[in-house]
Amino acid sequence: MIIMLTNALRLTLLLSILTGLVYPLLTTWLAQTLFPQQANGSLLQRDGQLVGSALIGQPFTSPGYFWSRPSAVEYHADGSGGSNLGPLNPQLTHTIQQQLPHWPQRDVTVPVPVDLVTRSASGLDPHLSPAAVYYQVPRVAAARQLPNSVLTALVDALVERPLLGSPVVNVLRLNLMLDRLSARAQATTE
Repeated sequence: MIIMLTNALRLTLLLSILTGLVYPLLTTWLAQTLFPQQANGSLLQRDGQLVGSALIGQPFTSPGYFWSRPSAVEYHADGSGGSNLGPLNPQLTHTIQQQLPHWPQRDVTVPVPVDLVTRSASGLDPHLSPAAVYYQVPRVAAARQLPNSVLTALVDALVERPLLGSPVVNVLRLNLMLDRLSARAQATTE
């Protein structure tokens, strides 16, 4: 009995060291060595100031910025979660109807993209479909006094095409590039 208890304690100690110390240190070291940007939260900076993470959406309300997808948790990363409303739930229809006034339909042939009026599953999605971003180009261009074609080219350059899934645009990265573009345009006119 003592031998079995000793062996069990040794095995527990060995597994605790392996899984509680060695494995976490090894995976942390590998992540920091091979993928330091991602391992540290994919943080984005502007002029040395932290402005957010490329992995977590945030609200933009100024007409001069591209707006993010609505969030069920108001973009609070400490409590992510979606609305979990199914397509037949009347509350989903109500939620969409509440969002539609923010997106006046410019053209009957171009409906408001669904990701501008529905919430993502996590409530923190930093991406929009290219259609949702292109839909916002006229508003942002008018607010920034830039040609639509310049903003369309900017969006084209920032479309991410993952191996699996649909193309997406990171809204925070797009808005940071938009600020740089506006600063350059302003500097050339002065």
